[in-house]
Amino acid sequence: MASLIKVSALFSISLGFCTAVFAQQKDYPIQPVAFTSVKVTDSFWQPKMEVNANVTIPYVLAQCKKNGRMDNFLRAAKQLDGDKLSEFPFDDTDVYKAIEGASYSMQNKKNPKLDRYIDTLINIIGAAQEPDGYLYTFRTVNAKKPHEWIGDKRWVNEEVLSHELYDCGHLYEAAVAHYQATGKRTLLNIAIKNADLLVKTFGPGKIEEYPGHQIVEIGLSKMYRVTGNKQYLDLAKFFLDVRGPKGEAYNQADKKVVDQHQAEGHAVRAAYMYTGMADIAALTGDTKYLSAIDDIWGDVVNKKLYITGGIGATGNGEAFGDAYQLPNMSAYAETCAAIGNVYWNSRMFLLHGDSKYIDVLERTLYNGLLSGVSLSGNRFFYPNPLASMNQHQRSAWISCACCISNMTRFLPSLPGYVYAKNKNDLYVNLFMSNSSNIKLALGNVNIVQATDYPWKGKVDITVNPTKTATFTLRVRIPGWAKQQPVPGDLYTFMDKNPLPVMLLINGKATSFVTEKGYAVVKRNWKKGDKVTLNLPMETEKVLANNQVKDDRSRFAFERGPIVYCLEGPDNRDSLVQNIMVDKNAIANANYQADLLNGVDVISTEGKGTKRQLNSDALAETNQKVKAIPYYAWANRGPSEMTVWIPYEASASRPQPAPTIASTSKVSSSLKNKKMFASIKDQYEPSSSADNSYPFLHWWPAKDTSEYVQYDFDSAHTVSESKVYWFDDGPWGGCRIPVSYQVFYKKDDQWLPVKNTTPYTISKDSFNTVTFEPVNTTALKMVIQLPTDNSAGIHEWAVK
Repeated sequence: MASLIKVSALFSISLGFCTAVFAQQKDYPIQPVAFTSVKVTDSFWQPKMEVNANVTIPYVLAQCKKNGRMDNFLRAAKQLDGDKLSEFPFDDTDVYKAIEGASYSMQNKKNPKLDRYIDTLINIIGAAQEPDGYLYTFRTVNAKKPHEWIGDKRWVNEEVLSHELYDCGHLYEAAVAHYQATGKRTLLNIAIKNADLLVKTFGPGKIEEYPGHQIVEIGLSKMYRVTGNKQYLDLAKFFLDVRGPKGEAYNQADKKVVDQHQAEGHAVRAAYMYTGMADIAALTGDTKYLSAIDDIWGDVVNKKLYITGGIGATGNGEAFGDAYQLPNMSAYAETCAAIGNVYWNSRMFLLHGDSKYIDVLERTLYNGLLSGVSLSGNRFFYPNPLASMNQHQRSAWISCACCISNMTRFLPSLPGYVYAKNKNDLYVNLFMSNSSNIKLALGNVNIVQATDYPWKGKVDITVNPTKTATFTLRVRIPGWAKQQPVPGDLYTFMDKNPLPVMLLINGKATSFVTEKGYAVVKRNWKKGDKVTLNLPMETEKVLANNQVKDDRSRFAFERGPIVYCLEGPDNRDSLVQNIMVDKNAIANANYQADLLNGVDVISTEGKGTKRQLNSDALAETNQKVKAIPYYAWANRGPSEMTVWIPYEASASRPQPAPTIASTSKVSSSLKNKKMFASIKDQYEPSSSADNSYPFLHWWPAKDTSEYVQYDFDSAHTVSESKVYWFDDGPWGGCRIPVSYQVFYKKDDQWLPVKNTTPYTISKDSFNTVTFEPVNTTALKMVIQLPTDNSAGIHEWAVK
């Protein structure tokens, strides 16, 4: 790329750049302004950053200790007896990410107590490092029964499951952050020793393997920026170039990286790899990666991006789905993937200077990323679905805690995405109240933003150069303000008539030209000059491309960058799946300071739909409908939720009519009670593999006898059972059962029903068995699971 230029070694800390001992190097033509130069003061992000610093980081550090993360290092260092380890070989990274987040947080606000605690952790980490630099507690502990993922010696399982290089990548990111925050080299020296080992071990003529889970490439790039050691950069590039074509699509190794033009496989691994490709293209000046990541970006944005900015449609492999495969209830949209999507789009902007990348970044930031942590800062989502029927609940901790620790490191670095610069061009990318000191080629400029964004569209930008000077201010005009929610045609606004965007300079309306989505204002700036951006903050209805079958005949509410959802607590009978809203309904927004820490609420009129017994006609009831920001859902406990609202009856999900099953109490051999209601919700799946709505399953149990039971509201005479099996073969872990049998309760005994038709077991349809009528208060179904797989149930109806 011709525009890649040599720049000085002072770069943004938010990407791991710092002042190094070497003078010149290639890098991104546009450079982000370090988050330490941006003091956020607004009422939206600043409180969230405070919660992260005061609640989330201490909470995650405490949970790391409670859940054995620190003990892993102590046992590897022989400072704690035994060889009991935590669950996953990548658990070391939770400690690294917490240190990275703590380091960023301490740059925003000094915290001597936290500083001392991090020093203690670094000492423990250092003690666990082997003499040659190897640092991987799951091997160093030398357990009697080693974890099955790690292999019998170093690196042999790296391309598959060991995560050795993944651990290294997060170590490097933490080390760079800690060094920049404190000036201490303690963790950096540990990282250098480890990185030097990788340089000796991997490369042409050495071990020629790729990382099974990418991120070491990003970490090595940051280490190169800090140390100037080009061997780190060369190794990062090697780890990319050695991928494919004999590997798996799951971890983006089925093709050479330059031959990949569609997003595939595990979404987090993919986003980290695309970010690393951008870093190395910038740092080396080698442009061969760029056409690949440009094409992949287009594939994601046009075919595989949720309206919330989430990526990764399927839980099967935590992966991208096919083009336009964007289910809502079963959406995976992992929090880590959202963070990776922000990293990737930030780099794409730094390469190309186009606001469309910031449009995707902002959408992800305010919706699919922010939803990953509760308002209280101590409850978390791993997947971020776009619909729920009470089965989703925020977790206090997750055994695979990658998303939790990832949030701790992202939020403190958020101010680093607000501004960027290129010589004497200053980019205003995100809108939040702040005071920032930015060094352009011509000198220093103080920028002060004042705004109630994202609730209001007015942004005041006061420009205070140290001395009067001519330079160019490039103010992003968000795509949503131009009736384009995302680049491309995956989503569109129903209203095609955009209101004008107004730009004022010192109170006077000014015409402006736009370049790559930015209002370009070049003038001789003097202290106190004020630019006012007025964005049309309207309530919009979003439509998905018709090829997204899950969103047909539905719309989503959006206001500014915020995507909305309907949630049970705000709507009649705590139900939202049965709501239908006319596409022409008038919607109003008003701010409620006492709800969910202060949010704009959208209100409109709609209908509640309900099925009636022995009739195909729906009962419809007019009702008020309220929507809240998607990021704030599930802060009041599990409930129904939907982002996409039906505007036609064909897409509605009416409240079921009461049946013997629906009014029964469910019990089961399964311990997870959140699944119980799914077997009586009267949703008829499209196939046994349909995971669009909740289902019950016993995975990972195999070759066992299990049961589900209905206790009726009163005695009923029944003579028919219909069951629809869940089977996600060939890739999933559930298959139709080997056999099943229905029992009824008589007094305190369970007796088998006398079937009058045979028990059939088949996929993709109801399996009906009729039996001699019994008057009973309960039915039980006993299921024998297959030898090598588990089983599950979509629906169990009784007649």
